[in-house]
Amino acid sequence: MAIKVLVVDDSSFFRRRVSEILEKDRGLEVVGSANNGKEAVAQVKKLKPDVITMDIEMPVMDGISAVKVIMAENPTPILMFSSLTQEGAKATLDALDAGAMDFLPKKFEDIAKDRDEAASLLQSRVTALGRRRAMPARRAAPAPTPSAGGRTPVTPRPLAGRTPSVTASTASSDARRSLPAKRSGKRYKLVAIGTSTGGPVALQTILTKIPANFPQPIILIQHMPASFTGAFAQRLNSICKLKVSEAKDGDVLRPGHAYLAPGGKQMLVEGRDSNARLRIIDGGDKVNYKPCVDVTFAACAKVFGGDVLAVVLTGMGADGRDGARLLKQKGAKIWAQDEKSCVVYGMPQAVAAAGLSEASIPLDQCAERIIVEAGNG
Repeated sequence: MAIKVLVVDDSSFFRRRVSEILEKDRGLEVVGSANNGKEAVAQVKKLKPDVITMDIEMPVMDGISAVKVIMAENPTPILMFSSLTQEGAKATLDALDAGAMDFLPKKFEDIAKDRDEAASLLQSRVTALGRRRAMPARRAAPAPTPSAGGRTPVTPRPLAGRTPSVTASTASSDARRSLPAKRSGKRYKLVAIGTSTGGPVALQTILTKIPANFPQPIILIQHMPASFTGAFAQRLNSICKLKVSEAKDGDVLRPGHAYLAPGGKQMLVEGRDSNARLRIIDGGDKVNYKPCVDVTFAACAKVFGGDVLAVVLTGMGADGRDGARLLKQKGAKIWAQDEKSCVVYGMPQAVAAAGLSEASIPLDQCAERIIVEAGNG
């Protein structure tokens, strides 16, 4: 059965363009469209789509306001379209806060080399979200009132944590592999976390629980455009106890500090483990992801050897698997997020299927497990 999609945008041209791309995939069916958030809310009730693509800036009711209402009344996976600007980054983070699951740049040329690649990416993102079962309903909330400018003001806060269920398949071993929060006794010099789709929510869920006196530095690799990572790091820093910043070339790794890899670049680690520094280099054309979890994990293996606790969270694809293998060979400990709590069980599944992860952990237990294992619990 095809995945039913509702396309929401105030531009008829963009609605038509998105619909044409999606319907070229036989597994996707555009069942309707809407040109503002108010229409979208009504169409969701009527059509019950499996996935919604949503613009942010729209008349009558903006996209963020619509997401809030939909997630309160008829929870549905939502993919936002955003501009690659600082304001667009903040708005996208607000949309994720409201309950959206993923986002893509509205200008397709910003995410792909050609039209075919852009179309394939959009289709795959929608398909991944559509494979989820019905999401758990949130407490009903009154519909937000848009401001005069059309956008509902949003106060930055932790992104809403969600653990929607998925079709049970490869997760049959999750219950067995989730271990109690008991310290292994291993010593660490670094915690490294890699993620993609669903990562902003997952990272905030974890980092907001980490204490300021956490004994190791933490490096974060999140697939995200260059214009987004600065805003995301600022938001994390404003709501977390530990310090969070967008990584800069030459940063010395310090305990109680989390460093977010900048979008469009690769983040390496160099020097000795006792005085390691970050090296930020051009993303290059040979690697699909910028930043890339594999690249950073591999650099960590060279500098820190087995003294690393690496965690692979929700995301599409298999980025992180090869880097985790190099870390594992050095004696590092590898964990993966469990399938049930992932937005997309791709990256963690790749690590688990390769026999690299020691445990598959629910998102709401990750922070506690990291704190205990790192010796601060």
